[in-house]
Amino acid sequence: MDRCVVLVDAGYLLGAAASLLAGEPSRSRITVDHAAVVRGLRERAERETGRPLLRIYWFDGAPDRVPQPEHRRLRVMPRVTVRLGALTRTDGRWAQKGVDAAMHAELSELARNRACSDVVLVTGDGDLLPGMMSAKEHGVAVHLWAVQAADGDYNQSEDLVAEADERRVLDREWITRAVQPRDAAGPCAPQPPRPEIAAILSAPLPESALPTAAPKPATGDEAAPAKNGHAPAPAEGAPARSGVPTPKDLAGLVGGRGPAGGHPAHPGPPAPPPAATLRWSSERGWVERPAAEAPDPGLPTLAQLTTAEQRWADREEDITTVSGDPFEVGQVFARRWIERLSDASALRTLTGEYPRVPHRIDGELLRYAARFGLLAHKDDQIDEHDRYAIRAGFWREVDARSVAEHAPSTAGPSSAPGSSG
Repeated sequence: MDRCVVLVDAGYLLGAAASLLAGEPSRSRITVDHAAVVRGLRERAERETGRPLLRIYWFDGAPDRVPQPEHRRLRVMPRVTVRLGALTRTDGRWAQKGVDAAMHAELSELARNRACSDVVLVTGDGDLLPGMMSAKEHGVAVHLWAVQAADGDYNQSEDLVAEADERRVLDREWITRAVQPRDAAGPCAPQPPRPEIAAILSAPLPESALPTAAPKPATGDEAAPAKNGHAPAPAEGAPARSGVPTPKDLAGLVGGRGPAGGHPAHPGPPAPPPAATLRWSSERGWVERPAAEAPDPGLPTLAQLTTAEQRWADREEDITTVSGDPFEVGQVFARRWIERLSDASALRTLTGEYPRVPHRIDGELLRYAARFGLLAHKDDQIDEHDRYAIRAGFWREVDARSVAEHAPSTAGPSSAPGSSG
């Protein structure tokens, strides 16, 4: 069959690119425009082989083989198939398991079935040598592509290089069209965080949440924040600390409802203004509430509002259109929850809980986000920035729906989107 196939070892491609551009093979040191990578691979493969592309196979590792956001974006691109191996951590280092075996099996199967005439391998691992030899015996031309090595060194197996029919190098100019070091400006440079997230990460601790009494010996309650990793509140007269306010800090704000005394769309009693809008949610037990306040408003969960047919449609949408961006995940969850409410008063109840997402809904929101790999452990720490982004997306969608629900009172009669069944 006169077609070409590209098999990409993502660990090699991105690790070698990081070594070239950032000086070390850590993929966290680079930003990647995956759409540009796929486009560049396709254009170059078709040009150099003279064959139309059948498919690009993207081989990578993931914790427990759970697709990460980048994998979810890749697998819905045309002509791209993602194959995941396991990503395990040993002696403090991450290692891929099963990726080489999967590439070997795919290469052998494509050649045996004569699915293509040319195969492009983007890898440096000598373990693929038997698969390459098998493909050649079935009449397939094997093209081996390397990433330009840092300091002019080799980053591919010499046996692999010797066995390939053709060898090309993806040089720095080609790599930088889609990959940039994180501290460099360029088309793939990190984008500034959305205003909601930036406000959280840069907000100083509101003075209203600081104690005014003289310091006293720590009790069990006061020692709890330190045990959870938060420093004790500063003594009287000490400057307000900067950094990320904790849920316990938010408990000191008026009414437990955030710096504005209520949801942005439904202002409540005035409260001392902090330096920035805070959009933090919390788990049960983290925020101290007055005894008269119910621990949970009794709002329905998304699972309770979802039929079997809707559950199937949700899964289809998650797989095909939701990219896995944390902010987007929060928006999608809130949109589904609001659209399926039969009682519009539930939305007003939810906005009254701002900035604390009620415990049951918050837990369900984070479990939903876990499907996209957003809560996977990274260096044994859950990525708190993702949690901020998930909840900020949730509140942004709630804001939009709340404004739409109250629009008829000022703009004339119309149906409220938040009250549909």
